[in-house]
Amino acid sequence: MQPQSAADLMIYRDKEYKCGIDVTLAVVGGKWKASILWHLALQTMRFSDLQRQFSGTTRKMLTQQLRELEADGLVHREVYPQVPPKVEYSLTEKGRSIYPILEMMCSWAREYLQD
Repeated sequence: MQPQSAADLMIYRDKEYKCGIDVTLAVVGGKWKASILWHLALQTMRFSDLQRQFSGTTRKMLTQQLRELEADGLVHREVYPQVPPKVEYSLTEKGRSIYPILEMMCSWAREYLQD
């Protein structure tokens, strides 16, 4: 659907978008973000647990993706004041709201690969 006026434009990170799909992809796009959200929907995880899940990424990249998801309000980072430091990641309410979309994407992929 095309916007009818300038009021229909959406702004995310100082960039204008005309389509909600583009905004969604800007938020959860990236090599690891959707997968991070998928895993966190199942359980709260420590950084080391996430790193084991995504062995194909670097510590720096995983940290960057988590920080962006946190900045966008999808992931909550809990730091426990202990030695050694304990940090856990979980989904916020906003983060949980994308789970049905991720489920549909997984279902679509299975069907696509069966054809």
